[in-house]
Amino acid sequence: MIHIVNVSYVMERLNTDQRNFAIVDCRFALHDSSAGKQAYEKDHLPGAVFIDLEKDLSSPVREHGGRHPLPDFEKLADTLGKLGIDQETEVIAYDDQGGMFAARFWWLLKVLGHERVAVLDGGYGSWIKAGLPINKEIPQLSEKQYTPAAQSKWEFVTAEQVKEALNQPGLQLIDSREQKRYFGLEEPIDKVAGHIPGAVNFFWKDVLTTDGMWKSEEELQSHFASLDPSKETIVYCGSGVSACPNILALNRAGFKNVKLYAGSWSDWISYPENC
Repeated sequence: MIHIVNVSYVMERLNTDQRNFAIVDCRFALHDSSAGKQAYEKDHLPGAVFIDLEKDLSSPVREHGGRHPLPDFEKLADTLGKLGIDQETEVIAYDDQGGMFAARFWWLLKVLGHERVAVLDGGYGSWIKAGLPINKEIPQLSEKQYTPAAQSKWEFVTAEQVKEALNQPGLQLIDSREQKRYFGLEEPIDKVAGHIPGAVNFFWKDVLTTDGMWKSEEELQSHFASLDPSKETIVYCGSGVSACPNILALNRAGFKNVKLYAGSWSDWISYPENC
């Protein structure tokens, strides 16, 4: 299964057959929720449609569920249909933040049972670096009916399920935040610092090379060499977004049982007994 595609592949698809093919711009800025849409309106890959992390790929914040709760999946399916995407469409997602937001979209489509979805290697920056065309045209879409698959191996877990799993010897729990947040040395976003007991730290950006491209399968296998691919692996971050690149990378490295703790640290600390 292909999770990452390069700019040459996307350009070839644009130059040949665009039927059942969609490019999705997932650009977003955590410090400015309007920045992604503004960037898209300025310019984007030819034919790309835009999807918003907070409006489309998350639901409203509540007492529990973290800072980016999972979206209502029926609403997400409706949004996809309005963007001209159905379950047969090949989808390529990109952003300009190392793949963090594109991977969130990729993972959500996987939960819906979507097979043909991948992330653009190097994102928007690699497209620009290659000197490939961009424009500001908003595509005229033909709406489709998106019907999620009945079953999917791509699972997510709740805080209660994480608690139960902590007592199981076969669990691998991964914290995807940068090291200083994992150790509780600095916490710029959430009210409580630290990490879930038993978690090991794999900063999500370490699945990328120094020039922002995704590491190869072999490099990722080496990166995750201290983990057992056969064991259940639960991945979390601050709010369930930057854990998704690690999930993609783990699957690329051959891990078969990888789940997202969707609410992540911001949900975990919303329960007083966990603090």
